[in-house]
Amino acid sequence: MKTSDHYHKWVEWSEEDQVYVGRCPDLITGIHGDDPVRLYAELCDVVEEVVNHFETTTRALPTPRTRPMQEVA
Repeated sequence: MKTSDHYHKWVEWSEEDQVYVGRCPDLITGIHGDDPVRLYAELCDVVEEVVNHFETTTRALPTPRTRPMQEVA
């Protein structure tokens, strides 16, 4: 498993902005686009670049905290 796989990523529609928004709140605020499939691929690339930047600058990565819901209460 790649380090970037530890970080939760998702794409959702923004009614307010009328675009899809890709999020990974543990590392970036988000990116936007018109095609959700392409946007998710771009989001994964951006997260991988952020992880690589942290690793090459020897900065500690933040602990992944955002997790998908495991159970419905």
